[in-house]
Amino acid sequence: MRAEIKNTFNFNDGKGPVPAKRHINPNGSEGGWVADSASVALSAFIEKDALVFGNAKIYGDASVSGDALIYGNAQVSGNAQVFGNARVWGDARVWGNAIVYGNAIVYGNAIVSVNAWIYGNACVSDNALIYDNAEVSGNAWVYGDAWVYGNASICGTAQAYGGAKVFEDAQAYGGAKVFEDARVSGGAKVFEDARVSGNAWVFGNAWVWGDAEVFGKTWVSGKAKISGKAKIFGKAKIKGDSKIKKKIFQFDFNYSFIEDLEEEKIKEKELENS
Repeated sequence: MRAEIKNTFNFNDGKGPVPAKRHINPNGSEGGWVADSASVALSAFIEKDALVFGNAKIYGDASVSGDALIYGNAQVSGNAQVFGNARVWGDARVWGNAIVYGNAIVYGNAIVSVNAWIYGNACVSDNALIYDNAEVSGNAWVYGDAWVYGNASICGTAQAYGGAKVFEDAQAYGGAKVFEDARVSGGAKVFEDARVSGNAWVFGNAWVWGDAEVFGKTWVSGKAKISGKAKIFGKAKIKGDSKIKKKIFQFDFNYSFIEDLEEEKIKEKELENS
């Protein structure tokens, strides 16, 4: 069994110096400080300036490097990597081949797993779940009970929260928000200051951007484009090459199918289906 270098260390968490030791890495190098209250497997790698404290656990072949901090009840396991100035705390879990780096933070009960990447100044918190090959980056924030998975990405200052799900190859970026129980999937994009909420679903290769809002039970799919200051709500299914960018449309009739129509013709279509 490899020897441990015992001492005390102040982790600057308000508890003053506490019993701690420098981890001895698998290659024999002296690693970062680990509080005695924390647990780090012999197989894990903790770089010299990284810190692990509180009741945190690092196990498997996980690595923590740079100035990264792992604390609280957080766990990092498998082949996961946390580096740079990243922070993982609370009851958060980072596992599999997931990577958290830059100034990213993961906390609360959030889970980042499989091959997901969290980086930049991104934040993942509460009960959010990020997995598969999903990425959260820039100044994006995923929180509440939101899920981001598949090859989906959230970046810029975009947010996904509530019970939102962004998945497959979907993207949310700029200042976009996806929230409540909304879904964005397929190759769909939500960007600039667009909002998708309620039980709305944007999928296929549809785009929602500008100051547009899609909510209620609306479905937007195909190559439909919702932009400008458009507001679409109610129960419509908008698909094909439909383009709406200026007006407010409330579809209260039972699931109108609006396909390949320009904005000016939609009112006529609405009357036909009412």
